[in-house]
Amino acid sequence: MIDRYSRDVLRTIWSAENRFKKWLDIEIFACEALCKLGLIPEKSLINIRDKAGFNVSRIDEIEQVTKHDVIAFTTSVAEHVGEDARYIHWGLTSSDILDTSFSMLLKQSAEVILEDIDGLLTVLKEKAYQHKDTIMIGRSHGIHAEPVTFGLKMALWYDEMKRNKKRMEQAKEAISVGKISGAVGTFAHNPPFVEEYVCEKCGLKPAPVSTQIIQRDIYAEFFSTLSLIGCSLEKFSVEIRHLQRTEVSEVSEYFSAGQKGSSAMPHKKNPILSENISGLARILRGNALASMENVALWHERDISHSSVERVIGPDSTTILDFMLVRFTNVIKNLLIYPENMKENMGKTRGLYYSQKILLELTKKGLSREEGYSLVQRNALKAWEEKKDFKDTILADSEITKIIPGEEIEKYCTPVFFIRHVDDIFKRVFLKEI
Repeated sequence: MIDRYSRDVLRTIWSAENRFKKWLDIEIFACEALCKLGLIPEKSLINIRDKAGFNVSRIDEIEQVTKHDVIAFTTSVAEHVGEDARYIHWGLTSSDILDTSFSMLLKQSAEVILEDIDGLLTVLKEKAYQHKDTIMIGRSHGIHAEPVTFGLKMALWYDEMKRNKKRMEQAKEAISVGKISGAVGTFAHNPPFVEEYVCEKCGLKPAPVSTQIIQRDIYAEFFSTLSLIGCSLEKFSVEIRHLQRTEVSEVSEYFSAGQKGSSAMPHKKNPILSENISGLARILRGNALASMENVALWHERDISHSSVERVIGPDSTTILDFMLVRFTNVIKNLLIYPENMKENMGKTRGLYYSQKILLELTKKGLSREEGYSLVQRNALKAWEEKKDFKDTILADSEITKIIPGEEIEKYCTPVFFIRHVDDIFKRVFLKEI
């Protein structure tokens, strides 16, 4: 199955055309603010608005000479505007344009990612209710523990993705800041009004204080959030990979007609989509670390962060978009095998009833240590001799003289373990209403 995801949207957001469009918007908004202050003639502003433009190829050509992208950009714009171009970039520094536009691009990307999260939440909720009562064994340390339901796994992931949505909303808000405060952030050549005007037009808030740049802890928070969402997706994917193992075979990724699993072994059906997600999460974590390395710069600014952000900005947002939509498709088309879940539960012959028997023994007066010893003795015997745990318990007179056989029969039912699933679902889903 070919993923349908939003990378075309992200590609457009991070395209040179869109980036330079944002730069031009910022420059024009700054001119508008300066005109309101009487620092630019209105006729010059009208001319700038009418004629301002750029040519990506021309910018690249100029940059080959200037070795400076913003100067190449303003030179290209000046070729369109003519004499009034002298008012463009008035009192601004390159980072006024670069950082403000970077925030705008991240904000746009965050909106796409939030839509992706909503799509995944919808699918997880559907699967949770569909399999609310699909009983399966829960595992700790990879070993059979006590019964759960597959729907509970989906509810757990849904709840985690709700937290991730909140984190993403907070990260979007955090990076929705701009700065037009000049070479070292002092507004030496333009008053704060220009920054306030430009930021409002750009859908941003002014950074309360800046140097030549917006401080990079703000962006580090954003990239750390992308990484954390990636960690959740990896966690979910690892679970699917484990449940698809031949020895478990409780779920599997959809395998389309004509798909091939191995160049050597025609029988293979591999969880490649989930494996992709696990791998891509590593890139997000690496990029988050790179964003943290950007926080400590020299004095009012150096340029070491710039090259990093040109990579991690488009890469991290596009990668997470891909992961979210891919995983949404994985869950939507996931093949689930309740019969195999039931068969796997039978492999321990009811050993998962051990805690209930222990608690009933203590309820009737035994110390926890005495009860534990009795139950463990029978559990190990059942395991080693391949006997049913309940039968072993019923054959132990030390236990049956404390707990009558009919009570043991009543306690040894899988339904006992999932009787509060509805309560959990109310906590996860109904509190949203």
